[in-house]
Amino acid sequence: MSGASVAGNRPKVQQQASHAHLAQDVSRSPAPPLRSRRGHLDAIIVPASRPASFLQPAIELAAFLGAQLVVLCSKQAKIEQVAQRVAKTAGGRALIAQIPNAWAHPQFPSRTSAEKFQRASANRQSDLSAKRNLGLLLARLHGWHKIAFVDDDVTLSQTDNVARLAGQLDQHQVAGMVVRDYPDNSVVCHARRLAGLWQDVFVTGAVLGVNCSSLPLSFFPDIYNEDWFFFAKEAAARRLPRVGQARQVPYDPFASPERARREEFGDLLAEGLYALMDGENPGVSLEKQLRDVKASYWSQFIDARCEVLTETMTRLRQFRDRDGEDGRVTSALASLAVAKSQIAETITEDLCANFVHDWLEDLKDWQRFSNSVNNVSSTREAMSFLRLERWIRAEFGAAEIDSERLPDPAQDSSRPLVSDRNRRSNRPKGRRNWRSPVGSNPSAS
Repeated sequence: MSGASVAGNRPKVQQQASHAHLAQDVSRSPAPPLRSRRGHLDAIIVPASRPASFLQPAIELAAFLGAQLVVLCSKQAKIEQVAQRVAKTAGGRALIAQIPNAWAHPQFPSRTSAEKFQRASANRQSDLSAKRNLGLLLARLHGWHKIAFVDDDVTLSQTDNVARLAGQLDQHQVAGMVVRDYPDNSVVCHARRLAGLWQDVFVTGAVLGVNCSSLPLSFFPDIYNEDWFFFAKEAAARRLPRVGQARQVPYDPFASPERARREEFGDLLAEGLYALMDGENPGVSLEKQLRDVKASYWSQFIDARCEVLTETMTRLRQFRDRDGEDGRVTSALASLAVAKSQIAETITEDLCANFVHDWLEDLKDWQRFSNSVNNVSSTREAMSFLRLERWIRAEFGAAEIDSERLPDPAQDSSRPLVSDRNRRSNRPKGRRNWRSPVGSNPSAS
């Protein structure tokens, strides 16, 4: 039996090259018709950081499916540029929001974003978790049942897989795809593959369906591999459907060794969590599986992780004299050395145990909060509740049918904070009939 636990008579703690058996392969099951209720997605949500040109496949996919597109923009993704593309795409319609730097909401859990965990992640700067959690709340606020997260570097070539994804959400809260081309792996796992060691891929948040009417909802913590934490409960119960494959734009995982440093804490935690689940009874809930996991388990897994890094580096050194002009093997070795140093300098068994504890506490808080979020009557109410001040609704033939665009203080602090509202606004005309999205307390927003 593969996997690990903390009891003395259990198998040795070790990292696994594959967790495929924690998911259900339903890729050959019949897909419902795309135009049927079972095969329909209410919304496709894209956490975007790349230029607007990367969004064209998602815009066309949502238009073809008749699904609402939501694009949550930051970094290189600009809302006006995305809106122009939507306006030029037949059938397109989208809600496009700018996510400010350091955006925060007072009711989002924050234990797993503590400074000690950020330091262990080399002060990694990513808003992916926040965007995905925002997507879940947008679904609750708009009354969308079935949504799919699709990353801005992913393309879906088979619409059958999309219909199958939607169909699985009738019986499961979460369903997903794998990305084998280009493999969706961490830097360390890419290095293992380069070294000739077998390395699998797993279900990914890059294409992930969620039934947002199935409560309580899970939570994306602010860490690398946040998707593995999100669907950990389903994986522990072997109830995570794998509906097919998607494709990802290729990139160089070894371009900067610092990428490995930023990934290491989240990769170690996720691999350790799933190694534990590998050896447990799927009839035992994740909470019970984790109840007796102490720092001693994480001490053993840190040793196992270091063995993986050492083995991979040893294999790669055998190929160094045959390294190509791109120096890929040398770059991979540099990345692995940085990952090892990150463990030695910042990652301890107590820190790992503390993160898992705080993640479970964050999850409880998130579920109490998200369970209480109600459907609202307008996009403007939803965006106000989420404290998003720059957004556009666009559709084919109209790059702006409604908007709210307070100036970005980081770009122009001299302009008065006056919103740019299109005349087709759906803003409620008064607060007499206003209803809070959370419970019955208007101040909660």
